Amino acid sequence: MNGGVATVWLDRPEKANALSAASVEALHAAIDAALADAATHTLVIRGRGRHFCTGFDLSGLAAETDATLRARFVALERLLQAVWHAPVRTVAVADGRAWGAGADLFASCDIRACTPGATIRFPGTAFGIVLGTRRLAELVGWDRARPLVTEGATHDAAAALATGLATDLVEDDIDAWVAARCVPPVADRETLALVRHATRPDHRAADMASLEASASRPGLVERIERYRAGLKK
Repeated sequence: MNGGVATVWLDRPEKANALSAASVEALHAAIDAALADAATHTLVIRGRGRHFCTGFDLSGLAAETDATLRARFVALERLLQAVWHAPVRTVAVADGRAWGAGADLFASCDIRACTPGATIRFPGTAFGIVLGTRRLAELVGWDRARPLVTEGATHDAAAALATGLATDLVEDDIDAWVAARCVPPVADRETLALVRHATRPDHRAADMASLEASASRPGLVERIERYRAGLKK
């Protein structure tokens, strides 16, 4: 941590920071540890390598079952909820691709910065998963969220800024931007938690129920396999 700013890294650059079961668990533990430190006023999430996060790691899909995939999506939803309701300022910096679960993680933060080459995409409904949809609609409005959620639209940095999906554009040194942007906020942690409670209704149970309903439909593995096959055409 540096002056109250805790940076958590997605650290699988060889996999474009795709989220495996183990990496979701490690990321959640790192975030919990950062939030447990009373000195933390800002949580920054970044990705090593070329991409912020290309989504759910499906490299071992052949060994998965509907049940194991469902458990992984549930763990991911818990992680996203922890970020969305964090009692500190949250920041994501997207470089390269922020796709799928990476886009959901990006959208869960207060300050959502992207570099000029960033792209953001939410493909989950293509294989029947409802993850983060209500949060995204709360963030940008349904009319702006709908093309992303139901039509497979991809936003570049300019479109993300125009729709409010991104809040900041970082064109130069990211470390310098973080240092300048993440000065201590006026509100202390207790006050910020109260502000969160007043302005961000707690829909965790309903969001989890929506995710579980979509992930519990039979044939999840087959739907994802069809989706991946379509990407190769």
